[in-house]
Amino acid sequence: MAYVKVARPVLSLSERLVFPSILKGMAITASHLFTKKVTMQYPEEKWTLPEYYRGVPVLVYDDEGRDKCVACSLCEFICPPRAITIVPEERPGEGREEKRPKVFDIDMLRCIFCGYCEEVCPEEAIFMSKNYEVVGASREEMVFHKERLYEMGGTRPDPIKKWKNADEEAAAQAGGH
Repeated sequence: MAYVKVARPVLSLSERLVFPSILKGMAITASHLFTKKVTMQYPEEKWTLPEYYRGVPVLVYDDEGRDKCVACSLCEFICPPRAITIVPEERPGEGREEKRPKVFDIDMLRCIFCGYCEEVCPEEAIFMSKNYEVVGASREEMVFHKERLYEMGGTRPDPIKKWKNADEEAAAQAGGH
């Protein structure tokens, strides 16, 4: 194997000495002493978040207080770190073949706030909130269960009344036969 000798550039005197570099660094540091500070007093002052900010994922109810989630498990399958766990169950007392989540857990220690769950949800039941203050004293507290997710999400108005439309369709089919 052949060796190739690489020619090194010729350095000037100021480049060979360390002292000018130190002075240049100190000058940059001194210039920052006179600029306006951006320190925020965090608990009292909060950042204004941009409209596209993706915070903690939350579940929402429809206008009538029903779970919008139908436990289709698409969000569970699309989640890159596998932070979502869903166990479906049948909706009690309703004639439709519809499901809801019996268990819906999100492990916030694994969640990367990517927003894929929100994008894939066909029922618009999961949203990325503006909340960024996620704290817990233990790993168990960082697993958000269905109740906590609904509490954080609340109710979201839904222009499509799928339950009302389904009831009207069922009544029309029953009356037509």
